[in-house]
Amino acid sequence: MSILAWIEDRRKLKLMNMRVDHQQSDVSQGLWTRCENCGAILYIKRLKEHQRVCLECGYHLQMSSQERIDSLIDSNTWKPFNETLSPCDPLQFRDQKNYTERLKMAQERTGLQDAVQTGTGLLDGIPIALGVMDFNFMGGSMGSVVGEKITRLIEYATQKGLTLILICASGGARMQEGILSLMQMAKISAALYVHQSCANLLYISVLTSPTTGGVTASFAMLGDLILAEPKALIGFAGRRVIEQTLNEELPKDFQTAEYLLYHGLLDLIVPRSFLKQALSETLTIYKDAPFKKFGMIPNLV
Repeated sequence: MSILAWIEDRRKLKLMNMRVDHQQSDVSQGLWTRCENCGAILYIKRLKEHQRVCLECGYHLQMSSQERIDSLIDSNTWKPFNETLSPCDPLQFRDQKNYTERLKMAQERTGLQDAVQTGTGLLDGIPIALGVMDFNFMGGSMGSVVGEKITRLIEYATQKGLTLILICASGGARMQEGILSLMQMAKISAALYVHQSCANLLYISVLTSPTTGGVTASFAMLGDLILAEPKALIGFAGRRVIEQTLNEELPKDFQTAEYLLYHGLLDLIVPRSFLKQALSETLTIYKDAPFKKFGMIPNLV
């Protein structure tokens, strides 16, 4: 065998080993994950059975929107809204990639058209309107479609006299849509005003980690009841930005659910395993509340 043939054989063997290692790595990534808090290696199948709560330290890892729906809504009662509503690229935005490419990648990875699922279902037999944001879709960012789907859900809940529950998980407004994204804050807030103040219907917001930016500055903090998961990151601007602006060091637990509860910005911190029960008991009490109105949405213009 010539030296050139030997080098070629070694090269092929190295490429084959790299492919095998890559495949094993993919399989490993599909079976195991690491806790963001304590660093423990967790078996994903068992983690899902415990609603993605770390078995070692109790830290609440991120759930997909579908997992949250399955954990809250009674079997075979979920009716999704506007599943085919899909974003466009009005600003023809581009950073390292085109916005359309980022959308396509996120849609293929998550199986969703955008970063929220909305619909109705039964929670322990009680009909509710539910919106669940999905952080896996472009960081749960709020674009025009997210704002439109949530607004339509609120208006439907107002017309039908349903309690509204929104589960927030977002990095804030979607920069790729500019002012069109920021407009959704006002649009959703206006729909919530009708739902809460005109129809006297209940709105519960559930804040998960992270809930930041424009979502925090609008509908996340407008709930009649505001619940949060333990140690959830909740805030508007980032910690580093605030420290540089104020020129002072912030407490270690700053922008955590516990910090916000202590300062009166939350009503309750509820572990994920008790969330459905807590919501069910709240709705059971609320069912007999007087003064609820529903039907036509008033014209506020």
